[in-house]
Amino acid sequence: MSLAEVVDLLRCPHCAGTLSIIDRSVRCPTGHNFDLARQGYVNLLSGGQPGNADTSEMIIARERFLGGEHYRPLAELIADRVVAAVEDRSNGSRAPRIAELGAGTGYYLSHVLDRLPSAIGLATDVSVAASRRAARAHPRIGAVVADTWARLPIVDQLLDVVLVIFAPRNPDEIARLLRPGGRVIIAGPGPDHLRQLRAGLDLIGIQPDKQDRLRDVMGSRLPLLRQQRLQRQLRLTAADLITVIEMGPNAHHRGTDLADRVATLQPPVDIDLDVWVTEFGS
Repeated sequence: MSLAEVVDLLRCPHCAGTLSIIDRSVRCPTGHNFDLARQGYVNLLSGGQPGNADTSEMIIARERFLGGEHYRPLAELIADRVVAAVEDRSNGSRAPRIAELGAGTGYYLSHVLDRLPSAIGLATDVSVAASRRAARAHPRIGAVVADTWARLPIVDQLLDVVLVIFAPRNPDEIARLLRPGGRVIIAGPGPDHLRQLRAGLDLIGIQPDKQDRLRDVMGSRLPLLRQQRLQRQLRLTAADLITVIEMGPNAHHRGTDLADRVATLQPPVDIDLDVWVTEFGS
Protein backbone atom coordinates (compact mmCIF):
# COMPACT_ATOMS: atom_id res chain seq x y z
CA MET A 1 0.00 0.00 0.00
CA SER A 2 1.67 3.27 -1.16
CA LEU A 3 0.01 5.42 1.48
CA ALA A 4 1.61 3.33 4.22
CA GLU A 5 5.03 4.51 3.03
CA VAL A 6 4.18 8.20 3.47
CA VAL A 7 1.72 8.23 6.39
CA ASP A 8 4.52 9.25 8.77
CA LEU A 9 4.89 12.46 6.71
CA LEU A 10 1.26 13.40 7.36
CA ARG A 11 -0.60 15.11 10.18
CA CYS A 12 -4.28 15.35 11.04
CA PRO A 13 -5.78 18.42 9.35
CA HIS A 14 -7.93 19.11 12.42
CA CYS A 15 -5.55 18.71 15.37
CA ALA A 16 -2.10 18.17 13.75
CA GLY A 17 -1.84 14.80 15.49
CA THR A 18 0.11 11.90 14.03
CA LEU A 19 -1.76 9.63 11.64
CA SER A 20 -1.85 5.85 11.40
CA ILE A 21 -3.52 3.43 9.02
CA ILE A 22 -5.91 1.15 10.91
CA ASP A 23 -7.99 -1.28 8.89
CA ARG A 24 -9.51 0.80 6.07
CA SER A 25 -9.09 4.21 7.66
CA VAL A 26 -6.49 6.80 8.60
CA ARG A 27 -6.77 7.96 12.22
CA CYS A 28 -5.14 10.28 14.74
CA PRO A 29 -4.87 9.62 18.49
CA THR A 30 -7.69 12.07 19.32
CA GLY A 31 -10.17 10.14 17.20
CA HIS A 32 -10.36 12.02 13.90
CA ASN A 33 -10.99 9.41 11.24
CA PHE A 34 -10.56 9.51 7.46
CA ASP A 35 -11.70 6.76 5.13
CA LEU A 36 -9.00 5.11 3.06
CA ALA A 37 -10.42 4.96 -0.46
CA ARG A 38 -10.46 1.69 -2.32
CA GLN A 39 -8.05 3.20 -4.87
CA GLY A 40 -5.51 3.87 -2.09
CA TYR A 41 -5.74 7.63 -1.50
CA VAL A 42 -7.04 9.49 1.57
CA ASN A 43 -9.07 12.71 1.61
CA LEU A 44 -7.64 15.12 4.23
CA LEU A 45 -9.54 18.21 3.15
CA SER A 46 -10.91 20.01 6.20
CA GLY A 47 -13.87 21.17 4.09
CA GLY A 48 -15.49 20.13 0.83
CA GLN A 49 -13.76 20.02 -2.53
CA PRO A 50 -13.69 23.54 -4.04
CA GLY A 51 -15.57 24.24 -7.22
CA ASN A 52 -12.42 24.92 -9.25
CA ALA A 53 -10.95 21.46 -8.62
CA ASP A 54 -10.10 19.47 -11.72
CA THR A 55 -12.99 17.29 -12.83
CA SER A 56 -12.87 13.62 -13.76
CA GLU A 57 -13.11 14.62 -17.42
CA MET A 58 -10.10 16.94 -17.09
CA ILE A 59 -8.05 14.22 -15.41
CA ILE A 60 -8.96 11.69 -18.10
CA ALA A 61 -7.92 14.20 -20.79
CA ARG A 62 -4.63 14.92 -18.98
CA GLU A 63 -3.84 11.24 -18.66
CA ARG A 64 -4.54 10.74 -22.37
CA PHE A 65 -2.37 13.67 -23.47
CA LEU A 66 0.55 12.95 -21.13
CA GLY A 67 0.33 9.29 -22.10
CA GLY A 68 1.21 10.41 -25.63
CA GLU A 69 4.61 11.52 -24.21
CA HIS A 70 4.27 15.03 -25.64
CA TYR A 71 5.66 16.47 -22.41
CA ARG A 72 8.27 13.79 -21.85
CA PRO A 73 11.19 16.25 -22.42
CA LEU A 74 9.82 18.31 -19.53
CA ALA A 75 9.40 15.24 -17.31
CA GLU A 76 12.99 14.21 -18.03
CA LEU A 77 14.33 17.69 -17.28
CA ILE A 78 12.48 17.78 -13.97
CA ALA A 79 13.76 14.33 -13.07
CA ASP A 80 17.31 15.43 -13.91
CA ARG A 81 16.99 18.41 -11.57
CA VAL A 82 15.57 16.30 -8.73
CA VAL A 83 18.28 13.66 -9.06
CA ALA A 84 20.95 16.38 -8.96
CA ALA A 85 19.32 17.99 -5.91
CA VAL A 86 19.11 14.70 -4.03
CA GLU A 87 22.69 13.75 -4.87
CA ASP A 88 23.89 17.20 -3.84
CA ARG A 89 22.09 16.98 -0.47
CA SER A 90 22.43 13.29 0.30
CA ASN A 91 20.90 12.10 3.58
CA GLY A 92 22.93 8.90 3.74
CA SER A 93 20.71 5.92 4.36
CA ARG A 94 17.36 7.75 4.65
CA ALA A 95 15.08 7.48 1.62
CA PRO A 96 14.62 10.83 -0.16
CA ARG A 97 11.18 12.28 0.46
CA ILE A 98 9.68 14.02 -2.55
CA ALA A 99 6.26 15.67 -2.76
CA GLU A 100 4.42 17.06 -5.74
CA LEU A 101 1.81 19.69 -4.88
CA GLY A 102 -1.07 19.88 -7.33
CA ALA A 103 0.18 16.58 -8.71
CA GLY A 104 -2.73 15.80 -11.01
CA THR A 105 -2.24 12.31 -12.42
CA GLY A 106 1.20 11.90 -10.82
CA TYR A 107 2.93 11.84 -14.21
CA TYR A 108 5.95 13.97 -13.28
CA LEU A 109 6.41 12.46 -9.82
CA SER A 110 6.36 8.98 -11.37
CA HIS A 111 9.20 9.92 -13.71
CA VAL A 112 11.21 11.18 -10.76
CA LEU A 113 10.65 8.01 -8.73
CA ASP A 114 11.68 5.85 -11.69
CA ARG A 115 15.06 7.61 -11.55
CA LEU A 116 15.38 7.32 -7.75
CA PRO A 117 14.62 3.71 -6.72
CA SER A 118 14.94 4.42 -2.98
CA ALA A 119 12.79 7.57 -2.89
CA ILE A 120 9.20 7.80 -1.67
CA GLY A 121 6.69 10.16 -3.21
CA LEU A 122 3.74 12.10 -1.85
CA ALA A 123 1.17 13.48 -4.31
CA THR A 124 -1.28 16.12 -3.10
CA ASP A 125 -4.13 17.62 -5.09
CA VAL A 126 -7.37 19.35 -4.20
CA SER A 127 -9.16 17.17 -6.77
CA VAL A 128 -10.48 13.78 -5.68
CA ALA A 129 -10.36 12.61 -9.29
CA ALA A 130 -6.68 13.57 -9.52
CA SER A 131 -5.74 11.82 -6.26
CA ARG A 132 -7.61 8.72 -7.33
CA ARG A 133 -5.41 8.54 -10.44
CA ALA A 134 -2.15 9.54 -8.75
CA ALA A 135 -2.58 6.76 -6.18
CA ARG A 136 -2.27 4.23 -9.02
CA ALA A 137 0.45 6.03 -10.98
CA HIS A 138 3.45 4.47 -9.22
CA PRO A 139 3.95 1.87 -6.46
CA ARG A 140 5.87 4.40 -4.34
CA ILE A 141 3.36 7.27 -4.54
CA GLY A 142 1.02 7.96 -1.65
CA ALA A 143 -1.84 10.25 -2.71
CA VAL A 144 -3.69 12.74 -0.49
CA VAL A 145 -6.54 15.11 -1.26
CA ALA A 146 -5.39 18.42 0.24
CA ASP A 147 -5.51 22.12 -0.57
CA THR A 148 -2.24 23.89 -1.36
CA TRP A 149 -3.81 27.21 -0.29
CA ALA A 150 -4.65 25.87 3.17
CA ARG A 151 -2.17 24.47 5.68
CA LEU A 152 -1.16 21.19 4.09
CA PRO A 153 -1.40 18.15 6.41
CA ILE A 154 2.35 17.49 6.18
CA VAL A 155 5.04 17.61 8.87
CA ASP A 156 7.28 20.68 9.03
CA GLN A 157 10.75 20.58 7.44
CA LEU A 158 10.59 16.96 6.37
CA LEU A 159 10.71 17.04 2.57
CA ASP A 160 13.88 16.90 0.49
CA VAL A 161 12.25 18.14 -2.73
CA VAL A 162 8.91 19.78 -3.49
CA LEU A 163 7.63 19.85 -7.08
CA VAL A 164 5.05 22.30 -8.41
CA ILE A 165 4.35 21.61 -12.09
CA PHE A 166 1.73 23.80 -13.80
CA ALA A 167 0.02 24.10 -10.42
CA PRO A 168 -0.68 26.72 -7.74
CA ARG A 169 2.21 27.49 -5.42
CA ASN A 170 2.02 28.65 -1.83
CA PRO A 171 5.44 30.07 -0.88
CA ASP A 172 4.84 30.00 2.87
CA GLU A 173 3.74 26.37 2.86
CA ILE A 174 6.58 25.28 0.58
CA ALA A 175 9.15 26.94 2.84
CA ARG A 176 7.57 25.28 5.88
CA LEU A 177 7.71 21.82 4.35
CA LEU A 178 11.31 21.81 3.10
CA ARG A 179 14.04 20.48 5.34
CA PRO A 180 17.21 22.57 5.65
CA GLY A 181 19.00 22.26 2.33
CA GLY A 182 15.84 21.12 0.55
CA ARG A 183 14.80 22.26 -2.92
CA VAL A 184 11.61 23.33 -4.66
CA ILE A 185 11.37 22.91 -8.43
CA ILE A 186 8.64 24.88 -10.15
CA ALA A 187 7.62 24.50 -13.79
CA GLY A 188 5.36 27.06 -15.43
CA PRO A 189 4.51 28.26 -18.92
CA GLY A 190 6.79 30.62 -20.81
CA PRO A 191 5.33 33.36 -23.01
CA ASP A 192 5.22 31.15 -26.13
CA HIS A 193 3.70 28.06 -24.49
CA LEU A 194 0.96 26.71 -26.80
CA ARG A 195 1.16 30.09 -28.55
CA GLN A 196 -0.43 29.00 -31.82
CA LEU A 197 -3.29 27.32 -30.02
CA ARG A 198 -3.95 30.27 -27.74
CA ALA A 199 -3.95 32.77 -30.59
CA GLY A 200 -5.98 30.65 -32.97
CA LEU A 201 -8.72 29.74 -30.49
CA ASP A 202 -8.67 32.78 -28.18
CA LEU A 203 -7.77 30.76 -25.09
CA ILE A 204 -6.65 32.00 -21.68
CA GLY A 205 -3.49 34.06 -22.06
CA ILE A 206 -0.20 33.99 -20.14
CA GLN A 207 0.74 37.07 -18.12
CA PRO A 208 3.98 38.51 -19.58
CA ASP A 209 5.50 39.11 -16.12
CA LYS A 210 4.66 35.65 -14.77
CA GLN A 211 8.29 34.57 -14.36
CA ASP A 212 9.28 37.87 -12.76
CA ARG A 213 6.50 37.54 -10.21
CA LEU A 214 7.55 33.98 -9.42
CA ARG A 215 11.10 35.12 -8.70
CA ASP A 216 9.83 37.95 -6.52
CA VAL A 217 7.30 35.95 -4.52
CA MET A 218 9.26 32.73 -4.07
CA GLY A 219 12.56 34.56 -3.78
CA SER A 220 11.27 36.39 -0.72
CA ARG A 221 11.14 33.04 1.08
CA LEU A 222 13.84 30.92 -0.57
CA PRO A 223 17.01 31.75 -2.52
CA LEU A 224 16.83 31.38 -6.30
CA LEU A 225 19.31 28.70 -7.38
CA ARG A 226 18.71 27.99 -11.06
CA GLN A 227 16.47 28.74 -14.02
CA GLN A 228 16.21 26.84 -17.26
CA ARG A 229 13.92 27.35 -20.23
CA LEU A 230 12.73 24.37 -22.24
CA GLN A 231 11.50 25.06 -25.77
CA ARG A 232 10.35 22.47 -28.28
CA GLN A 233 7.79 22.11 -31.05
CA LEU A 234 5.04 19.54 -30.73
CA ARG A 235 3.34 18.03 -33.76
CA LEU A 236 -0.27 17.70 -32.63
CA THR A 237 -3.28 16.14 -34.30
CA ALA A 238 -6.83 17.44 -33.95
CA ALA A 239 -7.46 14.92 -31.17
CA ASP A 240 -4.29 16.07 -29.37
CA LEU A 241 -5.34 19.71 -29.63
CA ILE A 242 -8.78 19.01 -28.19
CA THR A 243 -7.26 16.96 -25.37
CA VAL A 244 -4.69 19.60 -24.38
CA ILE A 245 -7.51 22.12 -24.09
CA GLU A 246 -9.74 19.76 -22.13
CA MET A 247 -7.05 18.88 -19.58
CA GLY A 248 -6.46 22.44 -18.31
CA PRO A 249 -8.35 25.53 -17.14
CA ASN A 250 -9.57 26.22 -20.67
CA ALA A 251 -11.83 23.18 -20.24
CA HIS A 252 -14.19 25.37 -18.23
CA HIS A 253 -14.68 27.56 -21.33
CA ARG A 254 -14.47 24.96 -24.10
CA GLY A 255 -17.90 25.50 -25.64
CA THR A 256 -19.84 22.97 -27.68
CA ASP A 257 -18.11 23.86 -30.95
CA LEU A 258 -14.55 23.02 -29.86
CA ALA A 259 -13.96 20.41 -32.56
CA ASP A 260 -15.11 22.85 -35.24
CA ARG A 261 -12.84 25.60 -33.94
CA VAL A 262 -9.87 23.22 -33.74
CA ALA A 263 -10.51 22.19 -37.35
CA THR A 264 -9.89 25.80 -38.46
CA LEU A 265 -6.24 25.33 -37.47
CA GLN A 266 -5.94 22.62 -40.14
CA PRO A 267 -4.22 20.02 -37.96
CA PRO A 268 -1.81 18.38 -37.62
CA VAL A 269 0.08 21.53 -36.68
CA ASP A 270 3.28 22.47 -34.88
CA ILE A 271 2.62 23.95 -31.44
CA ASP A 272 5.25 25.49 -29.14
CA LEU A 273 6.19 23.89 -25.85
CA ASP A 274 7.74 26.70 -23.77
CA VAL A 275 8.32 26.07 -20.06
CA TRP A 276 10.47 27.69 -17.40
CA VAL A 277 11.87 25.31 -14.77
CA THR A 278 12.97 27.29 -11.72
CA GLU A 279 14.71 25.94 -8.64
CA PHE A 280 14.80 27.53 -5.19
CA GLY A 281 16.60 26.19 -2.11
CA SER A 282 16.06 26.40 1.63
